[in-house]
Amino acid sequence: MGSLNYGGQAVMEGVMMRGGRDWAVCVRNKDGVLIVHREPLAGAVYRSKVLKWPFLRGLVMLWDSLGLGMRALFWSADVALSEQTDMKFSGPLAWGTIAFSLAFAVGLFFLLPAFVAGVLDRAIPSAFWSNLAEGVFRLALFVAYLGAVGLMPDIRRVFAYHGAEHKAINAYEHGAPLDPRAIARYSRAHTRCGTGFMLTVLVIFVILATIMGRPPLVLRLLSRVVLIPVVAGIAYEYMKLTARYYERSPLVRLLLAPGLALQRLTTREPDEKMLEVSIRALQEVLDSEGLLHKTEAEAGISATTALESEQGHGI
Repeated sequence: MGSLNYGGQAVMEGVMMRGGRDWAVCVRNKDGVLIVHREPLAGAVYRSKVLKWPFLRGLVMLWDSLGLGMRALFWSADVALSEQTDMKFSGPLAWGTIAFSLAFAVGLFFLLPAFVAGVLDRAIPSAFWSNLAEGVFRLALFVAYLGAVGLMPDIRRVFAYHGAEHKAINAYEHGAPLDPRAIARYSRAHTRCGTGFMLTVLVIFVILATIMGRPPLVLRLLSRVVLIPVVAGIAYEYMKLTARYYERSPLVRLLLAPGLALQRLTTREPDEKMLEVSIRALQEVLDSEGLLHKTEAEAGISATTALESEQGHGI
């Protein structure tokens, strides 16, 4: 089985992968060319002993993953936009979009359910049922949102690349050759997926909110924002532990089953070309760690595929 250091995310017409030393993103442009970018990971984040403390390391890694994901998304968008317009998805446009998206997510999934439950508090008999109702509404809202955005054609393609990313990592962790036909048979669900992580966050939110009781509406809303980093740190440790014991424990498999099932909404079956993109991104980070010979790095990719590497440059 391969290392559990590897993870990634889907981007516009491509996949980003992160290894133990480098991260890489691969995008296929409209001409069928694979464009690859690779950079080293921020050394201070991964070398600091303090930042590796339990619960704190979850916040650090999540923040770092968010930053890498945004940079990969910006880069993939620039590759796509450069073929259609002179506009670049960077600078104020990019960061303004990200700020708006984060504010929208916090408002929709954390504040709105708390506000609705707070307004209806008089009709709810106890703090337990109030917080449970808030949590159920939050979960229903999350699932409905995933289902709705998954109907959009462009998002469906991103979700297919998400499936390709999972298949490549699953295949590598089980020692399979990194070939499109070989990895196609692997599951598009993965124990360390962000979808499962979000489900864990929502469940832990209910538990902690119940302990806090039923404060006035303003304090209730404020507490939901304050709880986000706390819950994220706990959820990271939970996901890290359960992923380690998934293969060995029936109980862990049962606990992770809802998160794996939910990934059916955020992944789609990829085609062979999408699998090639995910393989190329994973091979890039494996090569950075000396785990892939040059001849192996070209396996599974058509001889006619052109590769343009941009290593060591900022996005």
